[in-house]
Amino acid sequence: MKKLGIVLAIGLLTLSTLGCGLCGLFGSRPDILNVPSPTVPGREVPTPRTGVLVATPTPLSPEFYAELASDEELLINLYKRVNPAVVNIRVVKLVEFPEIPDWPEGEDFYQQGQGSGFVLNTDGYIVTNNHVISGAEEVDVVFHDGTIVSASIIGTDPDSDLAVLQVDVSPDWLTSVELGNSDELQVGQRAVAIGNPFGLNGTLTVGIISGLGRTLPLGHISEQVGGRFSIPEVIQTDAAINPGNSGGPLLDSYGAVIGINTAINSEGGTNSGVGFAVPVNTIKRVIPRLISEGYYPYPWLGITGRDLSQIDVDAMDLPVDRGALVVAVTPDGPADLAGIRAGDEEYETKYGKLLVGGDVITAIDDSPVQDFDDLLEYLLSETRPGQRVLLTIIREGEELSVPVVLQERPRD
Repeated sequence: MKKLGIVLAIGLLTLSTLGCGLCGLFGSRPDILNVPSPTVPGREVPTPRTGVLVATPTPLSPEFYAELASDEELLINLYKRVNPAVVNIRVVKLVEFPEIPDWPEGEDFYQQGQGSGFVLNTDGYIVTNNHVISGAEEVDVVFHDGTIVSASIIGTDPDSDLAVLQVDVSPDWLTSVELGNSDELQVGQRAVAIGNPFGLNGTLTVGIISGLGRTLPLGHISEQVGGRFSIPEVIQTDAAINPGNSGGPLLDSYGAVIGINTAINSEGGTNSGVGFAVPVNTIKRVIPRLISEGYYPYPWLGITGRDLSQIDVDAMDLPVDRGALVVAVTPDGPADLAGIRAGDEEYETKYGKLLVGGDVITAIDDSPVQDFDDLLEYLLSETRPGQRVLLTIIREGEELSVPVVLQERPRD
């Protein structure tokens, strides 16, 4: 089965002219079939010419059209209220090439890129994705009316893919967003994205929430840990998200921000109906620290693990079938100092060799751990560096309680 890649939805400013290719649809042709529009209250239906086949439309109730108009009016009003708070972010980044013989010294090349963002409050703070502005030497914010303002980078966090900018403008001139609550979201509810796909400012797309609780490996790569950190609790949506949508808001039907559009699952780098947004409750947690300190200090347990599988249960003769299996422990990390054990046995399966034998975490502070995501989500939402947590583990068939003092996640 072909595996699709996660693509960050940042776009380049350069935009090719798109041809419509519709000319042949409007040439003259004989009227073979003349089908009038469905009967709409207040609309006059043209009288067909003699001898022409006529399809009799099924009449639709006035209630149907009232409901349709109400639904459209909701989106129209939402756009009018929220679009003034959505911005286009343009950046200039230095392009680093490998050394080329005889290349002129001091000759630098720059690339322009663009993404989206939204005004957080009237202090001029603007939220966007970290990957939109990462490495930028110049950042400009383009407001919905075309006004361009230079912005300063206040704080960045690659492990939630969030960043905060600030513009120096009059508070009376700014329109800010309303933040919702991503803990109350349900699969199937409407999701609305506003952003700048392919540089097309103020584009609105509509879909639904397709999934909740996704985990994306989009954090920074740590040399000390030897891997990449993940972002939990990510929202999946089928609202069209394309390059340039990164950093724009994902909204509910009331126009409240429920997430920040971040990535798409696509082979070609364009919308495939599987987009992802970092949840707004992560924004609420991270952004205040980015504003006050410039970075976000994450709690860190210091393990690498995976969901417990039936293969692990059989190989280790475990009394439980759900939990997080510890595969590796970072030397001198919190878990290592507390005596948590990593896998040390290779188990041959039809899929290849698996490392087993490590501790199985089944709870943290009495909160059940059904899989590794449960552990990650609890650490990020309920704990802070320096906090003591109690892990419930299964080791050699026995249940043990192990206290661990969390450290701050390495930022290397």
